[in-house]
Amino acid sequence: MIATYHFRNGCLVQGDDAADLAHARWIDLVDPDDAERDRVEGLLRQELPETQDVEEIEASARYYEDATGLRIHSLFLHDVDGKPHNTSVAFTLAGERLVTLREREIPAFRLQRMRARHDPEAGRDAMCIVLGLFEIKMDDLADTLEEVYQGLEAVSAEVLEEKDSDMEAALDALARHEDLNGKVRLCLMDSQRALTFLLRRARPRPEQAERARALLADIESLLPHNTFVFDKINFLMDAAQGFINIEQNKIIKIFSIAAVVFLPPTLVASIYGMNFDHMPELHWLAGYPWALGLMLAAGLAPYLYFKRKGWL
Repeated sequence: MIATYHFRNGCLVQGDDAADLAHARWIDLVDPDDAERDRVEGLLRQELPETQDVEEIEASARYYEDATGLRIHSLFLHDVDGKPHNTSVAFTLAGERLVTLREREIPAFRLQRMRARHDPEAGRDAMCIVLGLFEIKMDDLADTLEEVYQGLEAVSAEVLEEKDSDMEAALDALARHEDLNGKVRLCLMDSQRALTFLLRRARPRPEQAERARALLADIESLLPHNTFVFDKINFLMDAAQGFINIEQNKIIKIFSIAAVVFLPPTLVASIYGMNFDHMPELHWLAGYPWALGLMLAAGLAPYLYFKRKGWL
């Protein structure tokens, strides 16, 4: 899909169709087909990046300048089928025109379009649109970090305070929080590199440079919180695994003690189960009660001993 946006009457509005690419302020491509890619490539006079190119992690492949303009590949965190996912977006800044390419719809872009319809500064040029998208992304990442922390507080109460809590469910929740927090960190570090590149190579206006520096300051404040969340996740995982090990040790101790308690009665039963002609108790009237009493005493003695030692 291809959509074009034009700066008219002091705001950014969507074009009636995608035919007038040359005068569009913002060309937005979402999983374009071959015909749509050819049209935009004909305008830019350069090929659009393929999906595997957008996913490259090397700085030289994600932030560079060529004859077309500035090229930036940046990650955006959003939900895909109910699960957090990082989608790479390819930005091309060619003068006042912006071309964006991504494989799926991202909520941040929809919000930026809504803002640009009412705020003239949001769609004044390509740099304003990019900064607006990054500001929305930072707000989303901060909200996500807060949600992760609140989720950890609930897991912490379950692991450290509640009795008979489900530790396996707690570990599953911690694993999900760790995965989400890792995706947030990847986005933060990627955005930091992208904004630094823009400040160095895009030659923004003073007010735009100030917005970019404010975003970098936000990233600097979010990264330590992100690290703190990682530390808390690791602590809770160690605590949950420790409690699971303690419960398993208790079970193993019970089985071990039970084996020791029943070992002497088994020995007595084995002795009196042997077929010897010369075994006096076999012909003794009280032999059977004697054997039962001996087995009971042999089992009770180690149990009382363990109880006295505090092992039970």
